[in-house]
Amino acid sequence: MTMLSRVAERVYWMGRYLERAECTARLVDAYHHMVMDIPRGSQPGWDILVRILDAEPLADEHFRVANEANVLRLLVSEDEAACSIPFAVRSARENVRTTRDVLPEEVWELVNELHLYTREQAEKSVGRRHRQAFLQEVVSRTQVINGVWRNTLCRDHSYRFIKLGQLLERADMATRIIDVGAADILGREGTQQALDHLLWGTLLKSLCALGPYRRQVGPLVEPEGVVDFVFMEPSFPRSVRFCLSGIREELGPLKGNEEALRVIERARRKLRRFFRTEWERDELHAFIDDLQLVLNSLDNAISDRWFRFEHR
Repeated sequence: MTMLSRVAERVYWMGRYLERAECTARLVDAYHHMVMDIPRGSQPGWDILVRILDAEPLADEHFRVANEANVLRLLVSEDEAACSIPFAVRSARENVRTTRDVLPEEVWELVNELHLYTREQAEKSVGRRHRQAFLQEVVSRTQVINGVWRNTLCRDHSYRFIKLGQLLERADMATRIIDVGAADILGREGTQQALDHLLWGTLLKSLCALGPYRRQVGPLVEPEGVVDFVFMEPSFPRSVRFCLSGIREELGPLKGNEEALRVIERARRKLRRFFRTEWERDELHAFIDDLQLVLNSLDNAISDRWFRFEHR
């Protein structure tokens, strides 16, 4: 099967933006629940969400103080901010709109309905009264969309590029959450030990990993177990290891995949050196920082080989 590079690029970014919308909604929802359960003044600041999404420059443009109202306005209702849920949904919609001939008809209808929903509900969902319902609806709708294309698309290049985008975005989000979230918790160790398990549990919940962790590892949420599970668990679909293995599998049938495969193997080798019984905060940050650079290189390799091919 042949595919125009611009079509491949758009379905790839459709996968990335849908995954970004879902992951951002999960992240905000997990933090919202934690704030409800933790004593006032004990929780990390709301700016942690901005730091996880690498959105400090945007935040500085929109507000001076990273309080609850400002951060939620940026992430939930500001449709021109690249870190927001409405921006991700609108971008996914635009990529689907221009590639409808290679996607199931239901995908366009569902993505368009999600776009209309976020446009109508986002502004009123900044406050606590409607926030949880909005975030959970975004997660549910993105899951339905993903279920449709996974179960109706032929395993052709359209499927492969959507999957590549989805898995790369998922791995990137997992590394960001562990990098910033774990660093914040490790920096608190010894000050509020009674809250550590709640904070680590929130981190797992933001990755939809709390239930799987308890089934695979055990009921007690421990720092080393959390970090190891998110990075290395081969059976968990949102672990970094699982995502890298899936990317390698989807790259296999594509012609001219040599450079992308070299990069993915570099990432896999780096991940195999991950195991530690205990991580220091700075060591963990340095490891994740290097891994994120490799993920960026992978995105560049995919773009250079398949999306810019027509312009060579």
